[in-house]
Amino acid sequence: MLMHIDNDHNRFRQIIKGKIKENLRKYISNGEMVGRKGKDLVSIPIPQIDMPRFRFGDNGQGGAGEGDGNPGDPLGSGDDGDSGMGQAGNEAGRHLLEVELTLDELAEIIGEELELPNIQPKGKKNIVSSKDKYTGISKVGPESLRHFKRTFREALKRQIISGQFSINRPQIVPIREDFRYRSWKTTSLPESNAVIIYMMDVSGSMWDEQKHIVRLETFWLDTWLRHQYDGLETRFIVHDARAGEVDRETFFTLRENGGTVISSAYELCAHMIESDYPPEEWNIYTFHFSDGDNWSKEDNQKCLAILRERLLPRVNLFGYGQVESTYGSGEFLDFLDQNLEEHDNLILSFIPNKEAIYDSIKDFLGKGK
Repeated sequence: MLMHIDNDHNRFRQIIKGKIKENLRKYISNGEMVGRKGKDLVSIPIPQIDMPRFRFGDNGQGGAGEGDGNPGDPLGSGDDGDSGMGQAGNEAGRHLLEVELTLDELAEIIGEELELPNIQPKGKKNIVSSKDKYTGISKVGPESLRHFKRTFREALKRQIISGQFSINRPQIVPIREDFRYRSWKTTSLPESNAVIIYMMDVSGSMWDEQKHIVRLETFWLDTWLRHQYDGLETRFIVHDARAGEVDRETFFTLRENGGTVISSAYELCAHMIESDYPPEEWNIYTFHFSDGDNWSKEDNQKCLAILRERLLPRVNLFGYGQVESTYGSGEFLDFLDQNLEEHDNLILSFIPNKEAIYDSIKDFLGKGK
């Protein structure tokens, strides 16, 4: 029975994952998953799933409380004349089921649907960390690891085989030989450290709509990269004419009215990496989001020098995402494309609206850097 339940549960989970894949582009662009994110789980509303349910048949007898009947009789559907007020409809109801997935399960769905390659981490391959993983069931172990269900099942099997089990008076009493315990195995894993440094233009031309796009995209980037690395740090830089480090909440809410000097953010990012993240020990991911409106051509050249000399030689990936803005010129993406096309760890992505986030994620992560 337990095996059948497990199989049914696994089939149901596969159905759920299939429904999420079908609607993944919609979920990515409308932010339902981001808004329902808990500490380790994401709650997702899944439409059009038929849930199994009991239906009582009509055996031609009166139901309990409706004429003759005895305790335990199934309830019938009643007479046609007692259907109550209103007219019966002929349309199927919409079923909305809310399911929970772990972030790892969600990352697997992203990887399969977007065909993302797994990342080959670099870093502290000579440093080994230990990890305990429960791998099976043992007949011996500490009481704190006793497996209640397996112990109960062993006791039930023994009593049925020996003829001690009575279906009229079921009583399951485990004895010492029935006890089962979780067993574990200690594995050694190479340690890989990773950091994401997010940068965003918060000048007057970046409105709430553009920041919402950035918030959605960073959620998906985080989800995939956390699936690839056990330990992942995140840092946040905002800039207008000057750059500064902020926390996550400030990153998505701050708005300034100053001009835009992109090199200020690149300078601070390069300083962070040089101070805190040696490239031989860290996997470094940097993402910059802007509307492409920089202060001057001179600053474009300064950005070019920082990228060539201090950032691109040190990072796994530098992603530049340009969101469309009514007030932005949008020239910076073309400038980078014309001057840095020889660097394959520089990924450029144009994000005109929320619907484009799906393709932008594949742009950034599709090379498995």
